[in-house]
Amino acid sequence: MLNWEVNANSPDKKRSVKMKTKMLRTFRIVSMVEGVSFLLLLFAAMPAKYYLGVPEAVTVMGWTHGLLFMLYIGCAMGVMRRYKLPDSTSALIMVASVTPFVCFYLEKKLREASLQPVPSTA
Repeated sequence: MLNWEVNANSPDKKRSVKMKTKMLRTFRIVSMVEGVSFLLLLFAAMPAKYYLGVPEAVTVMGWTHGLLFMLYIGCAMGVMRRYKLPDSTSALIMVASVTPFVCFYLEKKLREASLQPVPSTA
């Protein structure tokens, strides 16, 4: 699923692998937080606005989710570029950003990929 190959011209291959795994871990965290904020917006803030008459809930949660969404897109672009992901994985990442609950499936897939052993480059 993910391309773990290290650039052969990299002066410090271990550092390169460590940076890649750190980037993936950061993206996984951002993905989950953004996904939860989306669910809170849909299933807590929107009902609070329309059924309880509290429009401030959508204002606050909307801004929060919007900022997290922009962070998610930035991290997603970085991960897609760094890992040279296939189109199907890139599509899943983009679909996860706008579809409720898909972020949890994406998290599972990325966790499985990150637990795979890194091939030796020697």
